[in-house]
Amino acid sequence: MDLFGNTDIEDARLRVSELTALINRYNHEYYMNDRSLVSDYEFDALLRELTELERQYPELKKANSPTQRVGGEVNKTFRQVDHRVPMLSLGNTYSIGEIVDFEARTRKLIGDEQFDYTCELKYDGLAIGLTYKDGMLTQAVTRGNGTVGDDITANARTIATVPLQLQPPFPADFEVRGEVVYPFEAFEEMNRQREIDGDEPFANPRNAASGSLKLQDSRECAKRKLQFCAYFVMGDNLDAPIMQTHFGRLQAAKQMGFKIQPYIKVCRDINEIKAFIDYWDTERWNLPFGIDGIVIKVNQVSLWGKMGLTAKSPRWAIAYKFKAARVSTPLLGVSYQVGRTGVVTPVAKMQPVQLGGTTVQRATLNNADFMASLDIHEGDWLLVEKGGEIIPKIVGIDPEHRTADNQRVHFAEVCPECGTKLVRETGEAGYYCPNQDGCPPQIVGRLEHFVSRKAMRIDNLGSERLRMLYNSGLVRNIADLYDLKKEQLVGLASDEQGASIQSKGADNILQAIEQSKQTPFERVLFALGIRFVGEVGAKKLARYLGDIDTLMNASESELAQIDDVGEKTAAEIFNYFQKPEHRTTVERLRAAGLQMKNTATKVSNTLDGKVFVVSGVFSRFSREEIKNHIEQHGGKVSSSLSTKTSYLLAGERMGPEKLKKAEKLGIPVITEDEYLKQVDS
Repeated sequence: MDLFGNTDIEDARLRVSELTALINRYNHEYYMNDRSLVSDYEFDALLRELTELERQYPELKKANSPTQRVGGEVNKTFRQVDHRVPMLSLGNTYSIGEIVDFEARTRKLIGDEQFDYTCELKYDGLAIGLTYKDGMLTQAVTRGNGTVGDDITANARTIATVPLQLQPPFPADFEVRGEVVYPFEAFEEMNRQREIDGDEPFANPRNAASGSLKLQDSRECAKRKLQFCAYFVMGDNLDAPIMQTHFGRLQAAKQMGFKIQPYIKVCRDINEIKAFIDYWDTERWNLPFGIDGIVIKVNQVSLWGKMGLTAKSPRWAIAYKFKAARVSTPLLGVSYQVGRTGVVTPVAKMQPVQLGGTTVQRATLNNADFMASLDIHEGDWLLVEKGGEIIPKIVGIDPEHRTADNQRVHFAEVCPECGTKLVRETGEAGYYCPNQDGCPPQIVGRLEHFVSRKAMRIDNLGSERLRMLYNSGLVRNIADLYDLKKEQLVGLASDEQGASIQSKGADNILQAIEQSKQTPFERVLFALGIRFVGEVGAKKLARYLGDIDTLMNASESELAQIDDVGEKTAAEIFNYFQKPEHRTTVERLRAAGLQMKNTATKVSNTLDGKVFVVSGVFSRFSREEIKNHIEQHGGKVSSSLSTKTSYLLAGERMGPEKLKKAEKLGIPVITEDEYLKQVDS
């Protein structure tokens, strides 16, 4: 040890090696074999010890250390990489007849040689390729256009089932391709949090997986709980006997530490292929992740070259795509749900029916226009479909069950929660309840919005606790949160069986509320939940008007002049502050110590009077950072090109349509470097 009691470098090196091996082993058993060899507490202790040693001895920290699973690298742009071998797409079919034709063509091409097939599940996710050299992950690349993809190595390292260091034996330099998927449970958990945070939920796990891999901050990607499953092994020197079949290559990959699907099967002929397809057409709904078909490949690698390729696809493989599951079931009635902003959503209550492995008895009818387009009548049978989505959707009416005396279902006229007459604005698809301050779901929804991550970020108050506070009468207004006392919180429970808030929990809640008082004004404004005022709009209002008093006293016409506000939003803001109860809420928040003035510093007036539209990816800034930079130097940022636009600031991979429109309008297109020269001039 040295004078400060630290382990010397050689002892540290040995311990880092031991810890890395242990943690990798425990991770492998947990994620690949569903076995926990140690408790979470013991695992976390090992990880903390490794993190501390890497902090003390930075030279011992490797890119593929288990500590890198949590992320930390920020990519402001994703470097594009050429695939060593193109990532071809597979020929798709929905017809068993075409699978029969594929099998017949295959036998004709191969002739008398002995061969068989592999059948495996076609995961519904995002394809990536992982390159390993000497057993270490060196690069992860998305499929892209098949020839060029994005380097997403930092994000791939955060996926628990992507091995950072392989278990021998392994080839010296090779690539493993596979699918990144979002398991249903983790996807639904993430979407629930997005709704609480005021973000638009993802439509399906596939889109979420794709979006997660392109997050700029790998720490955010690490929170998504993605999974990688290998489906292909390729390289120049795969000479071992096990590598001579596709099935063998995947078994070798499993020995190296990759997760492979346990459902892959070697099939000898078309009858076994059909049986595999039929089985999974039903059983796919019992999987914890999404699949959209079956991939059939010739198993013997040596035959692939003989069979060759088409322009887009290999001839030795084909994908059978499942059709969306659809059922017909009787409509029992229509109920109505009220959201945070008062929007009323119709929900069909149906006779329970099995669809895609789950029992379906409710599905959204979206809005009044959707109901009208379906022409729903009492007693109708609804056609419900479930394809790549988790949530079933109504796609039509079964005409065979319509009778002449069935009455048409009309949209609700009053709010189902508070009885207020519903209103519908011109051009809007939905009806909403205008009773913002007296409608219970709107009040609770505004509380959830107020504490969400992009608003006040009061992390210790989730939906259940907020409903508890509302039902107890302690919080009926966002300002009530700042009047809470510890003695009011301790012992509070949702019901007799629910877990009550303990002393430490109460302290955490009050501490989070206190910390929220430092939240910048633009986020306080967003947190108020004014209809049509989103995160970007709140920022523009805060920066343009400067403080809450100027905003509250602004006229409709003054508000409408602000970029991206418009007449409809201006009217909502104006009407919001005409209500005395809203002004009282603002004054209570001000008295509690919340920020009611924009404190963002303006660096210069260099860009005064200039309007920028920002598009593409930049090397020195994230998109949000460059927008802030423009505003700090006096410029304005608009979301769309118009005759008022001074410049189109173009980064890499900018959309071609924006460029065409800029050229048509005669708007100068400048690069990041040209922009910085303007600021510095």
